[in-house]
Amino acid sequence: MTAADSDRVRYFDYLCAAREKLFGWVQTQPTEVYRRSFPFGLGSISTTLVHVASVQWGHTQRLLGHTPDAASGQYTDNPFSLDAQPALEQLVGAWTRVNPHTRRAFADLGDPARHFDFFPKVVTPPIRVRVTADVLVGHLLFHEVHHRAQVMAMLKQVGVAAENLDYALVMGESTRV
Repeated sequence: MTAADSDRVRYFDYLCAAREKLFGWVQTQPTEVYRRSFPFGLGSISTTLVHVASVQWGHTQRLLGHTPDAASGQYTDNPFSLDAQPALEQLVGAWTRVNPHTRRAFADLGDPARHFDFFPKVVTPPIRVRVTADVLVGHLLFHEVHHRAQVMAMLKQVGVAAENLDYALVMGESTRV
């Protein structure tokens, strides 16, 4: 594993650690909050989290060399469907099972300049995005941070103090002074 691969894995480990804290905040709320409609982002905590999990799963499949359906450009076996909207516990369990595969894909990235095409489901009109493997990894990382901020804002609107997922605070050691 190269130093760059090691960095990618460490950044992914941070995402997983921060996500666990986010899940903890969401799990303290009733199902109505998880499904509640908000006037920004993807409209609800559940839709946003399913979308992020779906993107991670799809990007992981690409990096591992699995090809999407030629006609639609999508993976027909993606377990994260915006139409299904699983309960939070089901989503957390399924997402957690994807993480080791993503971590392996990051660790064994191979040629970071190889190209991938993907077709975002939530963009209209439909577009094709062409990126390198390295950019795909970056998209997976920053995409989650972007949507995590939306979920945190939704939680704040219902009174949850969802904050302090800063990289140094999650990955480092801190002591009160």
